[in-house]
Amino acid sequence: MKILVSALEHSANVHLKSLKNELSETTEFIGIFDKELGESIIDLRSLAIMGFVDAIKKLRFFLKLNNDMLRLAHDADKVLLIDSSGFNLPLAKKIKKKYPDKEIIYYILPQAWAWKKKRIPVLEKTIDHLASILPFEKEYYSKDAPIEYVGHPLLDQITEFKENLEDEIKNIVFMPGSRKGEISKLMPIFREVQKELEVQATIIVPKHFSKEDIKEVYGSLSGFKTAHDAHKTLLEADFAFICSGTATLEASLIGIPFVLTYIAKPLDYFIASKLVKLEYIGLANIMFNKFKNRALHPEFIQKDVTSKNLLKAYKEYDRSRFLSDSKALREYLVHGSSKRVAAIIEDRDED
Repeated sequence: MKILVSALEHSANVHLKSLKNELSETTEFIGIFDKELGESIIDLRSLAIMGFVDAIKKLRFFLKLNNDMLRLAHDADKVLLIDSSGFNLPLAKKIKKKYPDKEIIYYILPQAWAWKKKRIPVLEKTIDHLASILPFEKEYYSKDAPIEYVGHPLLDQITEFKENLEDEIKNIVFMPGSRKGEISKLMPIFREVQKELEVQATIIVPKHFSKEDIKEVYGSLSGFKTAHDAHKTLLEADFAFICSGTATLEASLIGIPFVLTYIAKPLDYFIASKLVKLEYIGLANIMFNKFKNRALHPEFIQKDVTSKNLLKAYKEYDRSRFLSDSKALREYLVHGSSKRVAAIIEDRDED
């Protein structure tokens, strides 16, 4: 089987690798994905953008790429779209218009429940299988929508969890993000926090960063140990400060107490604040609020991201409550998603 895959983000490709392990060896990927999975039509590093402003600057580039994918759809048996709704939803509409019988599976759906609810009828009309990774997402769709909760992909990758916490905090992890813009904004604040805390400090650096990248983006890393394996490092640590994103949900599932931090470009934040009406920005908090009616962890955004606020949150943290809540979140998500999505793609019952 030949599948047209559109997986633009690093996190999407992590989940795609787990999915490929569940698919038949005769399954071939064409399209956009990590080079470890086959011959992609583009280097994923050229797709990195941060916020609305960057997206507008690269609009022509993405329009051409979208048309390239439409041409490839002719030779595909099925289409698999993963996340990245700004690119994938227009692509889905083009493919469905040109090839109405081509089966399209959307895995990790657009967050239409958070903003742009008008996308939901479009998704229902355009996509043949809506593979949701959020237990509450289905309630926003119509009764007959082709949507099902398939589990959460992070539970395919995360297999070890904290069962208890040490009384003394000896090792703190700092995760300033994976995009250069967000890292450069958070590092000065993280350095201030690190200097105030007399414990071992470890900073997670993306594997693909060169020595030149690290020097340019992070500046001085004096006082920090460096690591690349986020899951292993978080599991062995006692506390963390993490930039908003998938890493905050990873930490929530692993069970390491942490504080979420996020500094966006002012224009991007202004646009997002007008479009998205949510009480929290962390996905773990959004989900936890759905079934427990409260937050799982602290969040600091924009001007509130100060060393003073982060240190105060750290000192007042109820770590034992967080660990208990982390276990409740895992129970809420139930299991991973790769087996079910593979079964949908191959039209078979799960093993």
